[in-house]
Amino acid sequence: MTTSPSRNLETFPNPAAERDYTIRMSIPEFSCLCPKTGQPDFATLELEYVPDQRCVELKSLKLYIWSFRDRGAYHEAVTNEILGDLVRATGPRFMRLTAKFNVRGGIYTTVVAEHRAAGWSSPAPVTLP
Repeated sequence: MTTSPSRNLETFPNPAAERDYTIRMSIPEFSCLCPKTGQPDFATLELEYVPDQRCVELKSLKLYIWSFRDRGAYHEAVTNEILGDLVRATGPRFMRLTAKFNVRGGIYTTVVAEHRAAGWSSPAPVTLP
């Protein structure tokens, strides 16, 4: 059993690649270090994506997220790095990463980064009676 962090994001074939559907994940235990003070920063990551041909495998995502625990990183940089790595691994139609950092110095920080594949647009919402 793997008990150490890993930067390797594994994927598997999308079982319903013929349609748009949304995968949502909440990752409440993200942590990294403040690059200025070395103190820990904690965040909840909210990942939403519309897969194309590949989906991210959950255990590899957990180990990947764990790999940031001892790294110094600004909130904006780490959010965009994670999104970029996930986009490269999965090639989604759409992906949004929202990083909600806990209070630091009386300030809550939320960073939202998005990716849209060329030519993809969100379908119109369905309104039911």
